[in-house]
Amino acid sequence: MKNFLISRFVPPAIALVLSGVALHAQVPDEVAKNLNRKVSLAKDDKPAVEDPPASVFALRKDIPHGKMEMIEYDSKSVGTTRKMQVYTPPGYDKEKKYPVLYLLHGIGGDETEWQRFAQPDVLLDGLIADKKALPMIVVMPNGRAQKNDRPEGNVYQHGPAFAAFEKDLLEDVIPTIEKRYSVEANADKRALAGLSMGGGQTLNFGLGNLDTFSWIGAFSAAPNTKKPEELAKPKDLKKHLKLLWLSCGSKDGLMNVSQGVHRWLDEEKIEHVWHVDGNGHDPTHWRNNLYHFSQRIFR
Repeated sequence: MKNFLISRFVPPAIALVLSGVALHAQVPDEVAKNLNRKVSLAKDDKPAVEDPPASVFALRKDIPHGKMEMIEYDSKSVGTTRKMQVYTPPGYDKEKKYPVLYLLHGIGGDETEWQRFAQPDVLLDGLIADKKALPMIVVMPNGRAQKNDRPEGNVYQHGPAFAAFEKDLLEDVIPTIEKRYSVEANADKRALAGLSMGGGQTLNFGLGNLDTFSWIGAFSAAPNTKKPEELAKPKDLKKHLKLLWLSCGSKDGLMNVSQGVHRWLDEEKIEHVWHVDGNGHDPTHWRNNLYHFSQRIFR
């Protein structure tokens, strides 16, 4: 195995990009230790696909455009009114039924994080125009299920709120979307994906609720990810999963999390995509994998 040392030094207080947003926070020793972890790459820790050209993320004026809107919903599980962003594809028609991708952010983000770093609306507009992705609705909720859900103060103390989001997602977010939008309400037409902390949520909630989601994408999952053997029973994964996309950057100090899941999946002979690119724990990795994942779902 070939060893690489992450060159990033993470001091106690720093402005950093941990989950896709710049934070000024007191970084716990354990977090700093994880970010500076040595990365050991095995022979199969390699790219499954090529990096996309930068042009796919550029706004194109010569194609139809979808709509991005911020909506509010009553969260009974949290006990307050919450927000989420929703993308509807070009030509959205209430007489048609659409599949839905639920897209989760990282520990320092909120419902606006994916839009700031990947612009899913611009990306999907282009892919749909080029017939590389199917028309779909994309939902970007706030994965911090607490009354003050802003990424304020010591965001590393919000772990319990990220775990509690499973109930909000299943009991409040999804029912709201299926009431307000014209969607296909079954597991085969629901996908769940996320970055960093949201990648861990995706594996925990997605694989733990295979009656709700059939398409799963975890991009550089964080240590909130459960132990692989606790995620789901292998027989259930083989029966219900349509796609499991697992990715991490070769310079990411959290590589061991995704590697552990990948190796367990291999041992259990569970089909999945394992994609290791040359990035770190950063927005380039996340938007590139959204590009790849969104083309493969709902097929």
